[in-house]
Amino acid sequence: MQAGFRDKAIELRRQGLSYSEVLKQVPVAKSTLSLWLQDVGLSKKQKQRLTEKKRQSALRGALSRKNWRIKSSKEIIEKAEREIGRLSERELWLIGIALYWAEGSKEKESRPGSGAQFTNSDPAMIRLFLHWLTVACKIERERVYLEIYIHDTCKDRIPEVVEFWSKVSGFPRSTFQHIYFKRSKIKIHRQNIGNSYYGILRIRIRGSSTFHRQIAGWTLGIAKT
Repeated sequence: MQAGFRDKAIELRRQGLSYSEVLKQVPVAKSTLSLWLQDVGLSKKQKQRLTEKKRQSALRGALSRKNWRIKSSKEIIEKAEREIGRLSERELWLIGIALYWAEGSKEKESRPGSGAQFTNSDPAMIRLFLHWLTVACKIERERVYLEIYIHDTCKDRIPEVVEFWSKVSGFPRSTFQHIYFKRSKIKIHRQNIGNSYYGILRIRIRGSSTFHRQIAGWTLGIAKT
């Protein structure tokens, strides 16, 4: 029986089959198969086929691992999202304070009485901050005005950019009265300047010097906990 397996294994190997392909037809230990086939040579074409087979197998393995990571990441994110649930008004208030602490403007000694400003390029963060202003802080929408800062290479996309931020913020296009352009250095190639680049949005609140100081006090309160 063993001799028959050996002869069959050698014949299959001479046909250019890989060890794994041979093992599917010859049920022996891999160590035994290696011993039997160690002196069996392969043609150049057969070696090329096996090399390509290994490459394709590696690609399939990499794709499988990638798909698993994507699926696993999605499941983790969705589970974590459900853990948050519905925010209370106080929770929203505290989150907004922390958000402003990280991304909002700070009053300087050289410029006392400056108003509150918040600048970011993340649409989700912009929506959350505006929600915080109007819901948790009771700031009237009429006091909010918006400015766009963007590279001058995007001047031809301004209507599209304004429309984008209008949809994100929920404010009409007429709200965006000021658009500021940053001069781009020709020698510098920036990866973020493309059709998916919409600059950054600055949110200002009219007559907000007192509100700005309140935020400063709130952040101090959080810092001391």
